[in-house]
Amino acid sequence: MKYDEQGDGLPVVLIHGFPLCRKMWHMQTGALTDAGYRVICPDLPGFGESSPASGQISMTAYADAVIGLLDELGIAKAVVGGMSMGGYVLLNLVERYQRRILGAVFMVTRASADDSAGKEKRTLLAAEVAAGNRLIVADTFARVLFAPDTPQKNPGLVNEVRQWMEASPVEGLTGGLLAMRDRDDYLARLAGFALPSLVVGAEQDLAVPPEHSRVLAAGLPQSKLSVIPGAGHMANLEQPERLNQSLIEFLTGLH
Repeated sequence: MKYDEQGDGLPVVLIHGFPLCRKMWHMQTGALTDAGYRVICPDLPGFGESSPASGQISMTAYADAVIGLLDELGIAKAVVGGMSMGGYVLLNLVERYQRRILGAVFMVTRASADDSAGKEKRTLLAAEVAAGNRLIVADTFARVLFAPDTPQKNPGLVNEVRQWMEASPVEGLTGGLLAMRDRDDYLARLAGFALPSLVVGAEQDLAVPPEHSRVLAAGLPQSKLSVIPGAGHMANLEQPERLNQSLIEFLTGLH
């Protein structure tokens, strides 16, 4: 499992979304390390530079890989943040490894599972990728990752993110799609996740509209909600200063 590590202090693990990689956190690492935190950004199995996981891919397998990395680094407890699919991994982590999590940051993600139509779309998309049309994922996700005006205001960012998506290995794309399709629904379980949590939504998110963030925050017993104005699904790169401020305020509160 490939990862970047920077800084000293309280460990903060950031889990990327689909179909991305650890590079997506480059606007957070400097801000967090300057604020006194040890930042760890892994590539999930099958994404970026990490090898695919052996066996069936699932949110459980991704979560176990993150815990394996913490064990390897000798970290007993950490704050963990997850963006989009990374948030699904984080829900699995909190349910199964809550004693290892000091605080949870759910970014542009949701607690509910896919409905039947959503599951079918992921199945068809995975089949297309497996048949050789791997760029269909970048084509599909590029349409919903950004606020409507970002392609005009920041075309360089859009191009950079698309390059990350196009570089994603076939095994990671198909595995991630099926793992998201088969993930659990956590809406009825949120009340049991009694740990400090920050939920970050994005005002102009086309992939996970901010009402999902409000539902997630309302279900968690110790949560704070921050909805980033002027941001789409890639809020951490579209409005990095606002998101970094929310992160640092939450981390400071844990002390």
